[in-house]
Amino acid sequence: MRMRPQPAWSPDQQRRLDEFGVTRSVDIHCHCLPGMDDGPRTVDEAVALCQALVNDGVTSVVATPHQLGRYDRTNSAERVRAAVEELTAELKDREIPLEIFPGGDVRIDERLPELIQSDEVCTLADKGRYILLELPHEIFVDPLPIINRLANVGVQTILTHPERHPYLRSRGQSLRDWLKHGVLFQITAGSLLGDFGAQAREDALRMIDAEMVGMVASDAHNEWRRPPRMGPAIQLLASLIGLDAARRLAVENPLRVLESRSAN
Repeated sequence: MRMRPQPAWSPDQQRRLDEFGVTRSVDIHCHCLPGMDDGPRTVDEAVALCQALVNDGVTSVVATPHQLGRYDRTNSAERVRAAVEELTAELKDREIPLEIFPGGDVRIDERLPELIQSDEVCTLADKGRYILLELPHEIFVDPLPIINRLANVGVQTILTHPERHPYLRSRGQSLRDWLKHGVLFQITAGSLLGDFGAQAREDALRMIDAEMVGMVASDAHNEWRRPPRMGPAIQLLASLIGLDAARRLAVENPLRVLESRSAN
């Protein structure tokens, strides 16, 4: 997919771009498509979430509805792309300056390499380089075999919100092994701010302190219960690890993923 021409940004968006000297402020994980999963139920709710993203300084979002798991074969890549085009047209009509790209929040599945190659599962921004991989919430499943199989077909794994899986707290060696095999860990902005409880916040901060985190994303689902929180998360990160490190995790690496470049 070719990059679209950039729209005129809002003051909140332009402020983020000017602060970090970038062309886009990217959220790589957001459930913003209507009627596809546990995100917005209607077009109006989706538009409200998109406006919240704009107000949060985001210029470009990867729409990542759940794929596989309990959404197996319902949210196909074709359906995701069509929904992105429809929501993009709606935002244009309402003069909301937000770019949307197709993607998926993909539950781990042994069929993944084949499903990607048959164009049934979305890679991030439809570029074929990165996949957003979600582990089960209830039980531990070692993703390393799938991670390696994906790497063999040229797809790098971004593992979503490891700080929100309590069973990973005692598996530090597993996390380090996954990192050695090229995995990037994506922390949820709300976790840093305590939205998912004290343990998730503690684990997120511990992973950041250990330099295990590749990027931060919103994982927003709506404007009221799970809103985008990238702005406050960036401020917190800057106060804890410095502005340059916050820039890398919350601005630079998400942009690199969107542009199909290597994350730092």
